[in-house]
Amino acid sequence: QLQASGGGLVQAGGSLRLSCAASGRTFSGYGMGWFRQTPGKKRDFVATISPGGGSTVYADSVKGRFTISRDNAKNTVYLQMSSLKPEDTAVYFCAASLFRVAREEGQYNYWGQGTLVTVSS
Repeated sequence: QLQASGGGLVQAGGSLRLSCAASGRTFSGYGMGWFRQTPGKKRDFVATISPGGGSTVYADSVKGRFTISRDNAKNTVYLQMSSLKPEDTAVYFCAASLFRVAREEGQYNYWGQGTLVTVSS
């Protein structure tokens, strides 16, 4: 089970940190990812991190602004978002994958419920 939290309303240029707490499985064995979705659109890849945390991949749209990290002792993955833009407004989902790093939605086995991030201009 994955539980995402930390969403909210922030002004453009601001920062937020999302958290995703995992339970019930061997968290450290999974690649973890963040996706986001706006109404009427498909879920888009944001970032992924390998099981040990040594490898990360980002979507071009967030590179340099967002940072994905994980704390395996706390069974938690984070997404630090900075320099937020109105176009970052979306529901953000965390997910767990048996792949080491994964960019595709279909490569993920488990999904959290989503947390809403709204960036005002």
